Amino acid sequence: MAKDMTLLWGSGSPPCWRVMIALEEKNLQGYNQKLLDFAKGDHKSKEVMAMNPRGQLPAFKCGKNVLNESLAACMYLESQFKSQGNKLIPDCPAEQAMMYQRMFEGLTFSQKMADVIYYTYKVPEGERHDSAVKRNREALAAEIKLWEGYLQKGSGSFLAGKTFSLADVVVYPSIAYLFRFQLCEERYPKLAAYYNSLKVRPSIKASWPPTWLDTHGPEMLHDI
Repeated sequence: MAKDMTLLWGSGSPPCWRVMIALEEKNLQGYNQKLLDFAKGDHKSKEVMAMNPRGQLPAFKCGKNVLNESLAACMYLESQFKSQGNKLIPDCPAEQAMMYQRMFEGLTFSQKMADVIYYTYKVPEGERHDSAVKRNREALAAEIKLWEGYLQKGSGSFLAGKTFSLADVVVYPSIAYLFRFQLCEERYPKLAAYYNSLKVRPSIKASWPPTWLDTHGPEMLHDI
């Protein structure tokens, strides 16, 4: 089954990582994969554009079906391989509702994080507007506090209850990204505990971004 799958991906990309975690959770190792380099513009190559005309990663193909949106790919894998690997959608209606809520809230979380990190990367220092920097950082801080509260009030160790679910598949890479950029663990103890506890989960450990193994990210978020 996995031999009919192809994933073009980039190291450290949360959307790519989501798909890789889902593949690991469903015991779909052995798929065709190719690690591409964002810095070299590999994501704009003909190979990627043939699968994803937006020139973005991941580019994922399962048989003849192409799913380039990471949430769509994760949901498809769970739907098609329900009886294989770990179950990622809980049966409990309350936990299932929470799972879907957290999954899609995770997109807002990722966007607010990107507004801070990529604004710094893409806009030259002399062209940055202090008001935009302040606004983006305040929005991200509020979002992080929201998720810290979710974990504090939650009924289990995971984002949607007592079992690992698609909510964790989708959101964990974003939380890991925060700590990669030196978010203060002491300031957000629940998020830090969640991040550290799942670092050793087999699916996450096996798919950990290779460019993160021996390096630390910049201290961009240490004061958030």
